[in-house]
Amino acid sequence: MAIDQAKLDRFLERFVVDLGAVLHAPNVVLGDKLGLYKALAAIGPATPAELAGRTGTHERYVTEWLRGQAAGGYVTYDPAADRYLLSEEQAFTLADETSPAFVAGAFQLATSTVVDEPRIAEAFRTGEGVGWDQHHPDLFEGTERFFRPGYVANLVDSWIPSLDGVQAKLDAGARVADVGCGHGASTILMATSWPRSTFVGFDYHRPSIEQARKAAADAGVSDRCTFEVAAAKDYPGEGYDLVAVFDALHDMGDPAGAAAHVRRSLAADGTFLLVEPAAGERVEDNLNPVGRIFYSASTLICVPNALSQGGPALGSQVPEARLRELLAEAGFGSVRRAAETPFNRVLEARP
Repeated sequence: MAIDQAKLDRFLERFVVDLGAVLHAPNVVLGDKLGLYKALAAIGPATPAELAGRTGTHERYVTEWLRGQAAGGYVTYDPAADRYLLSEEQAFTLADETSPAFVAGAFQLATSTVVDEPRIAEAFRTGEGVGWDQHHPDLFEGTERFFRPGYVANLVDSWIPSLDGVQAKLDAGARVADVGCGHGASTILMATSWPRSTFVGFDYHRPSIEQARKAAADAGVSDRCTFEVAAAKDYPGEGYDLVAVFDALHDMGDPAGAAAHVRRSLAADGTFLLVEPAAGERVEDNLNPVGRIFYSASTLICVPNALSQGGPALGSQVPEARLRELLAEAGFGSVRRAAETPFNRVLEARP
């Protein structure tokens, strides 16, 4: 073998960064679940003993955790005072769950897949699927907490206004279905923003629907925001002014059948809001940090779920041309990209 030492060194540098990230991830989850980030943001510069006292945790564990967080840039260390603190930016992303840049939920999602690795390995061997409902519960909560900040940042102020005539309908009072709603973050956000409209979220996963109902009650929108257990291909109701599917169509066993049912359930002048992960038309267009996240998550979550339902397993990086083809086959005469972010494509489909 002729090893190029410079290339080897660059690869090993990447390995060190990646290994650190893998070991860092459960530490972020610990900081989130134990309230360490929130407490540090509240008390300001603190010693490990002070943070441990504030959170009811053990000082020695907290000391090591803080040092690792500082090494990773998630906590700031002041060597002169021998204290740790969160900068405003660190607190905004790690300690504030209402922030549109909150990231701790993403680590909860990611670490849940490690627990499920043996099941996925067996699926690799057999070709069988692994259903969404078969994953560790942290996946369900982590997914909601991962996607919610993006919805907070974009759904009401950008995505809905980008759709032709939809905001006016919502202002006046519209009927909306949110299909594949999970814990209901997107549904509740819309219901909070448009009190004259009615919203119903559908998901086949009963525990998620039960959690969504509780969240709606906590948010005070249960009078206009309900949740039902139903599959994407046969959820009840018709004449919806807006049907939305957020980051879920590619996961489904029969995405074409789901899109066709959306078309049947819409009012004559209704709109299908389809939000999918950002992706290019070719594999090489997605060989970047965002594509790495989506391909990796798709291997562990999206493809196994679709295969468990006997589906084509589109994966998370579906070319837009394929989505447009699928929507046309479902009976949509007009499809356009209404908006986009570094992580999402927002398509508007109309009959």
